[in-house]
Amino acid sequence: MSGALRVRELWRFPVKSLQGERLETAPVGPEGLAGDRSWALFDLDTGFGLTARRVPELLFAAGRLDADGGAEVVLPDGTVTRDDAVLSAWAGRRITLRSAAEATGDRRYENPDDPEDETTWNPFCGADGAFHDNVDARVTLVSTGTLGGWDRRRFRANVVLDGAGEDAWVGSAARLGTAELDVVQRVPRCVLVTRPQAGGIGRDTGVFKTVHRERDGMLAVGALVSRAGTVSVGDELYR
Repeated sequence: MSGALRVRELWRFPVKSLQGERLETAPVGPEGLAGDRSWALFDLDTGFGLTARRVPELLFAAGRLDADGGAEVVLPDGTVTRDDAVLSAWAGRRITLRSAAEATGDRRYENPDDPEDETTWNPFCGADGAFHDNVDARVTLVSTGTLGGWDRRRFRANVVLDGAGEDAWVGSAARLGTAELDVVQRVPRCVLVTRPQAGGIGRDTGVFKTVHRERDGMLAVGALVSRAGTVSVGDELYR
């Protein structure tokens, strides 16, 4: 049956918590959009994967994939690098850029105990495979109806849909382009949505408060890929 949701934008985020790349079309497989969260920065002293929850400055750099599928980081001053020494000097801590294909052991990250008072941090383990926080989903989708006046960049969804009503798809199988998805859950939101970003997005704690007050802390939906395929801008989400 035809639906009312159609792909407006596609995004992959090659390096976890950095700005991403807007695409016109993308292969989709078991780990989500090809190349999405396929690299991450790790703190060599703590062992934790870095996110913009802990290091907000990450959102002022961008990740991109080169022709061979390797990651490059574009720093705020325009420097393009994958050199750990250069990245460490920028971040002010010893860090290394790792690929998901080479990473071993648990992927440990941190969340603040209280978003209003970020003095206590709790560790958690993310997904195997690509560096997704959520172990239960690999593709995130959000509609323009849900976003309203919020800048979609705060929520870092892979698929931005024209229309409204993605929450109603939870528990359903869906087709998007030639890929098949199982929409498994609404996406819980953390303090990252409040962070300032490149492009004039300022710090806004009201986003987090509103999502929790009006949407039970959830915004966007997460899906697993049941059949690999290709998704393009303009494709319709349908059953």
